[in-house]
Amino acid sequence: MINNPTKFLFLLTLMGGTLISTSANSWFGAWMGLEINLLSFIPLMTNSKNLFSTEASLKYFLVQALASATLLLTVILGSLFLNPTVPNPSDSTVINTLISSSLLLKMGAAPFHFWFPGVMEGLNWMNGLMLLTWQKIAPLMLISYSFKLDTFFSFIIVLSVLIGSLGGLNQTSIRKILAYSSINHLGWLLAAMATGESIWGLYFLIYTFLSFAIIFMVNTFKMIHINQIFSLNFINPVNKFAFFVTLLSLGGLPPFLGFLPKWIVIQNMVNLGNIFLVTLMVVTTLITLFYYVRTTFAAFMLTYTETLWNLPTPFNSTNHTTALFLSICSTLGLMFISLTFSIL
Repeated sequence: MINNPTKFLFLLTLMGGTLISTSANSWFGAWMGLEINLLSFIPLMTNSKNLFSTEASLKYFLVQALASATLLLTVILGSLFLNPTVPNPSDSTVINTLISSSLLLKMGAAPFHFWFPGVMEGLNWMNGLMLLTWQKIAPLMLISYSFKLDTFFSFIIVLSVLIGSLGGLNQTSIRKILAYSSINHLGWLLAAMATGESIWGLYFLIYTFLSFAIIFMVNTFKMIHINQIFSLNFINPVNKFAFFVTLLSLGGLPPFLGFLPKWIVIQNMVNLGNIFLVTLMVVTTLITLFYYVRTTFAAFMLTYTETLWNLPTPFNSTNHTTALFLSICSTLGLMFISLTFSIL
């Protein structure tokens, strides 16, 4: 991508659009940044040789255009009818709900998630990583400016963790599993937003790292479906094991790094008195862990079969070493962080 100057330009404007949105002091400036971000991401998604990516880019454009139009219309109505001298649409519950809904549609949180798994399925891994991580930064920042844990956001959090958990139960495609996992994590991110700016920022950073670790591995091993990992003889069994451990870390299994942000969110939500909501979140996350453990069971038991006719394929040992290093970070990260805090 970097060798192509046109794509490099679009990558720079993509980042610039996000920065404009997050640093804007008006809703119109935020909308403008979101539009720049959208129009930069579409050419990066499109690939004339791949019909799936063309379909995904068209679907993404239509949904984002609908969300942007809703956001702009709501902001204009709010500034006209609420207080013409000081346009602050967040004064009205209805206006605030509409603005939040358009931003939730932009990042694919439930119940506005209908487009997300389909778009994710049509992208290559690097674009998929951007959709899972970078494209969520601007909507999350804009939601955090006027976020309040009311009935609407409680409903969104419950739906996101529930659909993110149940949606991945019957999936074998790694892209769709990561898409539903992302929907689940969005519920946790919104809950973390209720507890403080730094907490949801930490959650997002760790989620980004774990997503990068998994996508780096599957991109290195050229995998599309979970069961492919058993038929690739040239992958070291240690790397196979590391891949599934990173999946469990993304699901939030306690000994691994992915459990740390969920631990912090659970603790803060309990301190705020949201016992019922955090209980629902934990139970639905156990469903996510169920289908991760179901996929990893054969790898952990080391009883899977490999095809004899699949000849070893040349591979880049540096990529394999990097993948192993990333999985070690996700596996032992919680231990290192605990030791650091105890020493400090």
